[in-house]
Amino acid sequence: MNFIVAQKQGPHGIILIVTDKDLIGHLFSEGNKQLDLTKEFYHGEEKNKEQVKSILGQAQHLHVTGKHAVALGIEQNLIDPKRILWVQQVPHAEVVME
Repeated sequence: MNFIVAQKQGPHGIILIVTDKDLIGHLFSEGNKQLDLTKEFYHGEEKNKEQVKSILGQAQHLHVTGKHAVALGIEQNLIDPKRILWVQQVPHAEVVME
């Protein structure tokens, strides 16, 4: 599984957006929750798992969307499984790194 990774400069440092490649371009909504993966915010470069692991530590904030991306965040002890937001069975997590 490859990921689409975008880096943005936020007010408090680098925001790293990691999304399962097959979700880019889709919109998911459920009740008052929405994941709009059509937005430019999510567009970036394709990277494999090892490439993503090598850059996770550079970010102050993480936005992680998709089963594989969230699983990677959990595997790297960055995401608490109890704090995952689900929208139409798509997991999403946001993390502020310390």
